[in-house]
Amino acid sequence: MNTWQRRTAYSMGVLTALMVAYAVVYDYGMSAFEGEPETFLHSLQVVVEAFTTTGFGSDAPWTSPVMNVLVIVMDLTGVALVFLALPVVVFPLLEESFSTSAPTSADLTAHVVICTYTPRGETLIKELDSREIPYVVLEADRDRADGLHEDGLQVVHGDPESPDALARVNLAAARALVADASDEVNASIALAAADSDTRVITFVEDTAVADYHRYAGADDVFSPRRLVGESLADKVTTAVSAELGDVIEIDPEFEIAELPVQPGSDLAGATIADSAIGEQTGANVIGAWLRGEFVSPPGPDTRLDEHSLLLVAGRQSQLERLKEMTMLETRPRRRGRVIVAGLGEVGSTVREVVETDGLDTVAVDIEDGPDIDVVGDVTDEATLRAAGIDGASAVILALPDDTQTIFATLVIRELAPDVEVLARAKETASVRKLYRAGADYVLALAVVSGRMLASTILDEEVMGFDKQIEVVKTRCPRLAGRTLRDADVRARTGCTVVAVERDGTTITDVGPDFEVRASDELVVVGTDADINRFAALLE
Repeated sequence: MNTWQRRTAYSMGVLTALMVAYAVVYDYGMSAFEGEPETFLHSLQVVVEAFTTTGFGSDAPWTSPVMNVLVIVMDLTGVALVFLALPVVVFPLLEESFSTSAPTSADLTAHVVICTYTPRGETLIKELDSREIPYVVLEADRDRADGLHEDGLQVVHGDPESPDALARVNLAAARALVADASDEVNASIALAAADSDTRVITFVEDTAVADYHRYAGADDVFSPRRLVGESLADKVTTAVSAELGDVIEIDPEFEIAELPVQPGSDLAGATIADSAIGEQTGANVIGAWLRGEFVSPPGPDTRLDEHSLLLVAGRQSQLERLKEMTMLETRPRRRGRVIVAGLGEVGSTVREVVETDGLDTVAVDIEDGPDIDVVGDVTDEATLRAAGIDGASAVILALPDDTQTIFATLVIRELAPDVEVLARAKETASVRKLYRAGADYVLALAVVSGRMLASTILDEEVMGFDKQIEVVKTRCPRLAGRTLRDADVRARTGCTVVAVERDGTTITDVGPDFEVRASDELVVVGTDADINRFAALLE
């Protein structure tokens, strides 16, 4: 109940008590001074008529001075209540209905407080909405708060570093607080929330300051940039070897992997039916990213190309055989230099991991520094040639701006069509653009961050933060006693159930006739949007 609702309820209670009191006095006065006893209901009717100035019925005129004075007082009370109701009830209602300004408080419970609004906060809000979990964004900038309020978000204008502002969003009753500003501000927010028992989650751009956040009172400190860097580096190092690299292990005998289709490989240019992946390897193709669009499952006529990314499941030996089909056998695997564009947290992590695996790197940045090999704009052909684009095996774009990353992808594709391009995107909306520009692999920072938050806040077991798709393990009691065919999970949500954990045993043979039990834990695969639909419909 918000402030206006509480104020209205209080006013109605006072008005009701006042009318009943006047009715009692009027009922007594008619008997004692007018000699005309009446029913209490009739007396109440007269009071209502006086308060609303609609007349007095058959009782007028009154002969006794006492009753005339009482009626005058009732009339004045009614007029006074009308004028009091305007500023107390009516005006606030009209202001709330027509105002576009963000409120300064929120009365919620079991909610998530998000300080401030960012792309990863947007991802988290989608997760929360799908599960009908309340949230509030605490935004210090008035114009930004008003804009978010106009867009329909639950937002409060206030300084998240202020304990008073945190109290106005009822932090004490919240399930979690997410601090998503700068490293310094996030530490200050954690300190401001120290008096509350609510779980505090902070993000850090610089992993070196993570301990300071914990000292300030943060319960969980996330550094998604490093995870993104490690994931991009893993894609580079596995591209030049037959190893699977980083996979999601569902069971010691069952794994899920992402395999890019390389130019000139057996699968490049082939349809799913012609490739005969199942017959040749035994692996199961769950889905495929086709130029930024996720298709699950890909139809038999779906044609794969060098921009396709397969999502596959099976035993390690089956996935290794499929990995060989995605690679070019007639050409030696390129172990040329890896160009890392942008040496922030993501780029530095990429360089560290790649060099540890024995590959040469060339660091390119717009600003000079001790670890920079080439200073210049990566969207400039001269800069790329100076970095050795002609002999490079891969380019990793870890730039701070998505627009620059997209343009750099276009330039690289024109200069070196065969080089592998891997990119970090800040926002999920840029992922599709980067694929269309020619990127081979894109990982959105907002997606990784959002999965980290969802896993922590919602107690959801996310099995892969740094993948193009989301893999979660969850119970679905609403499906108990139904087969997967009857539940029609894939058609309703876009998700695929790839395995079921039952009584400590992982079952991977989950066909359409598989019947779900209430105690089963389903391993579900899909895009983030698909997983949200699954949670909303079936949990």
